Amino acid sequence: MLTVGEFSKICQVSIKTLHYYDKIGLLVPIKVDPFSGYRYYDSHQVEQMLLIGRLKRYGFSLDDIRILLECGDDRVLFAALCRQKEKLELQKRDKELVIRELSAHLQNFERTGDIMGYQKDYKIAVEKAPDRTVIASRQMMGVKDFGTYYSGLYERMAKDHLTPDGLRGAVYYDDEFNHESSDIELIVGICEKDKADKTMEGRLCAATIHKGPYSSLSDAYGALVAWIEENGYAWDGAPYEIYTKTQFDGLAPEDWETKIFFPVKKRPAAEV
Repeated sequence: MLTVGEFSKICQVSIKTLHYYDKIGLLVPIKVDPFSGYRYYDSHQVEQMLLIGRLKRYGFSLDDIRILLECGDDRVLFAALCRQKEKLELQKRDKELVIRELSAHLQNFERTGDIMGYQKDYKIAVEKAPDRTVIASRQMMGVKDFGTYYSGLYERMAKDHLTPDGLRGAVYYDDEFNHESSDIELIVGICEKDKADKTMEGRLCAATIHKGPYSSLSDAYGALVAWIEENGYAWDGAPYEIYTKTQFDGLAPEDWETKIFFPVKKRPAAEV
């Protein structure tokens, strides 16, 4: 048997941590002296402690680790490791995307001397948006749910033999945006007008093109709102975005393009 100190040195973990693991039932000593309270560990527990340390490095919580170890099924652990690998790879891609965005921000600042200069790169114009014949899916949803509801729309297109016209977008109806749950309508354009859910009537819009990942779309929205205010217009309906170049075109996130439309109307002269 190993004393708690010996076990601590071998596994390179503090005695305080071992006491806490004992308290939460994650790693219980094989023996506790009833008189001195000294904890003793079996040499076979070294492997378990090393596995716990490795799972922590992989990003599992202590509760998750305890549940996985209590299960005692290597197949369950293997499946959990596979899911965690996918999660970490996604986080890595997100971090790499943020780093590229930060690099572009720094380059813009070096070029313009304006820390907010990237917002001034948007070219904004007022235009008459065309009518759009679409099938739609509207409900309270988060951005993470887009894939699920778009899948439903495309399954319906296949079932009803509808012809896509290449348009794909989202309309935002809430007064405020909540990343986790907002009143959003996903739209897919179709050629068969008689089978459409709706025709989005062409409106006068302030519009711009955002180049880059969806995580920075708020930059374009901010630029549009400022332009509308400065040029004597007012909002006149729900803003929407059309995805013109996406990952489905085999493009990297920095090459994606999204066109954003804000329906507008001229403010009365007295309000300008």
